[in-house]
Amino acid sequence: MKISTIVDSKEKRVAITPETAKKYSEIGLEVTLPRDYGITAMFNDSDYIAAGAKIEKTKNIPEADLYVAVKPSLAKEIKLKRGSYLIALLSPSHNKEILEKLIAAGVHPCALEKIPRITRAQSMDVLSSQANISGYRAMLEALYHYARIVPMMMTAAGTVRPAKVLVVGAGIAGLQAIATAKRLGAIVYAFDVRIAAKEQVESLGGTFISVEDEKNGETAGGYAQEMSDDYKKRQMEKLAQMIAKMDIVITTAQIPEKQAPLLVTKEMVASMPPGAIVLDMATETGGNCELSKRDETLIVGNVTIIGHTDFAARVANDSSQLFARNVFNFVSLMIKDGKIDLTDEIIQAVLI
Repeated sequence: MKISTIVDSKEKRVAITPETAKKYSEIGLEVTLPRDYGITAMFNDSDYIAAGAKIEKTKNIPEADLYVAVKPSLAKEIKLKRGSYLIALLSPSHNKEILEKLIAAGVHPCALEKIPRITRAQSMDVLSSQANISGYRAMLEALYHYARIVPMMMTAAGTVRPAKVLVVGAGIAGLQAIATAKRLGAIVYAFDVRIAAKEQVESLGGTFISVEDEKNGETAGGYAQEMSDDYKKRQMEKLAQMIAKMDIVITTAQIPEKQAPLLVTKEMVASMPPGAIVLDMATETGGNCELSKRDETLIVGNVTIIGHTDFAARVANDSSQLFARNVFNFVSLMIKDGKIDLTDEIIQAVLI
């Protein structure tokens, strides 16, 4: 049985590393990869060959039984082996038409976004591993554009005040952004609709900001859920008060299978101090900031607004290693006695 990949020229991360290529060989899979497959993530062809993989002479898609990828560009003309499985972040709600054509052509798509949040599936949770790195990198990206010092500095010439940072959405990415900002000496605040986030934020040294409400904004799966109109009104009032005082605002709020909630209005941006930063991590699903644009950095008035979607890919080597391990753990669950077994509930949840 063969395993390979689909290369996307826009994606620096890879789904198979030399480490996991060796592991696939050990469970009986033949690894075949296009030439220069891992170069963007700092892995050479020689690394893969040493791990037991076969390298094709071209960059074409090799024929395989399993294809693993990060975020492949699913062009309508893409042709994969009939009966094969495509395992990747497939954005089913956005690629419905193309996925239906793949299914009609005998290809079985597996969307890694659908891995259930259960204890047994934690080692396969690509969303969590990539969000962790994204939160770290997003904070660094914001600081790159911030033309001031982050920690407090007391000098003979006077004291430099620390930067004030607000993180909206204390999920995995948000918590890592909080931790990174605190390590760098910022004063950090965080907002989240989920009651459980308070303890997590405070454990990292942040100050938790909330809107009192009888309803917990957390689903059974641990995600944030949409709140009432009254809550949203009070939420926007609270955010407006906070954002006007902040030097850096990082937004991470998303609702599964829905448009990202609008939380930062143009009026809020206009109220921020000169040189402030708004970094919107939700632009892939519409954005949390009214002024942000996907994969663009804008300057509106005196405020810089960042809308990149590739934070994890900006640390391609480490994010690839985590992603590849997640995917290997998923694939190894599929392979039983050299054959594909779909009976496990985790596989069933992911298979489209």
